[in-house]
Amino acid sequence: MVKLFIVLIILLGIITIAQLMRVLELSSDLRNKKEEEISEGDNKLNANLMFAFMIFFFGSFIWLMAKYGGGSLPVAASKHGAETDWLLKINFAIIILVFFATNFLLFFFANRYYYRKDRKALYYPHNNKLELLWTVVPACVLAVIIILGLKTWNDITAESDPEAIRIELYSKQFEWVARYSGDDNQLGRSDFRLVSPENPLGVQTNATIDSAIVRIEKMIVDLDSALAHNENPRTTADVMTDATAAKTKAKKERMMRHLKKVIELKKTMNADLDKMANDDRVIKLKEIHLIQGQEYEFLFRSQDVIHSAYFPHFRAQMNTVPGMTTRFRITPTITTDSMRTVTGNPKFDYILLCNKICGAAHYNMQMVIKVDKPADYKTWYEAQPIFAGAPVAPVENSTPADSIPVVAADTAKVAMVEGH
Repeated sequence: MVKLFIVLIILLGIITIAQLMRVLELSSDLRNKKEEEISEGDNKLNANLMFAFMIFFFGSFIWLMAKYGGGSLPVAASKHGAETDWLLKINFAIIILVFFATNFLLFFFANRYYYRKDRKALYYPHNNKLELLWTVVPACVLAVIIILGLKTWNDITAESDPEAIRIELYSKQFEWVARYSGDDNQLGRSDFRLVSPENPLGVQTNATIDSAIVRIEKMIVDLDSALAHNENPRTTADVMTDATAAKTKAKKERMMRHLKKVIELKKTMNADLDKMANDDRVIKLKEIHLIQGQEYEFLFRSQDVIHSAYFPHFRAQMNTVPGMTTRFRITPTITTDSMRTVTGNPKFDYILLCNKICGAAHYNMQMVIKVDKPADYKTWYEAQPIFAGAPVAPVENSTPADSIPVVAADTAKVAMVEGH
């Protein structure tokens, strides 16, 4: 009923406007006035309406900024966040100043110089000084904005202090996995060929390399068995199509290349590299902890597509790109408990989001961040398992060729390696 009432009001408004336009046309005919003839009174009325609209326009903008201007961003909770907010305020100050100046001139000229019969416009096509003025001034303003922005960005991405704690954030559809550097404050090496359910980050140790070699060798044996079974099928139903056989051969070749690379990795390992990785702590839970006032160096990797690590309260964001490592540094300044007091929300938590639409379950890519006092952080950190204690994939015996179905080569067992 309400919707019908609204539609009727809109229709009546349209009809009213149409009738008013018709009345104006009839009145013009009665006065023998052509439609294209505009009186000085009409021009003056429009000029005054322009000025009145300017007052309403500026008043609405001031009200909007007063009511909502401070509510668009949460409180900055990092050292660089405060600097970023200051830079944003500088940009807004420049933009708002130009907004008021240009719009005032626009409406002032429309009000002051409306058409009159006794006044003729001056033909003034060009002025070098004016051209120089409105080229140089915007260029200088933009230079200030760009220089300040580059200074802030360079500070965020500058080399971290030696005492900064290093944390790796690994993105994949559709979750984050964190890895803290151990007592040596160095993250161990990693390689995508070593990724497995037991080693989601592909951390490189002698144990994980040995496990990967066994796993890939078994995949090759399975693929060989499937191809051999295809050449001597027991029934016609077991025969692969040409496309499936070609795909299986391609998978086998890919596995062999992976195996060669992993064996080369094995040759580069030593006790120091093993130790560097084994004391890391991999956090598979959707929660990480930081120390208030401690500088952190975050390193980002991606398993599949481009994600974007976004820390809204820290004013920090970095794309995570497959095949490369990106980084920045952060120093949190407000604990979670203090921010709960500031916001008046006892359930408040900092959050890490993915700011790239990375797939159907993009909304699942969230991780809680808690900023603690040093003592609370130490209690949490010491409760996290070190990587050396992580389980290693069990070694299975190869399955006899006669018992492997033709579809073995197309199962998910090769999905991990195939994707890389």
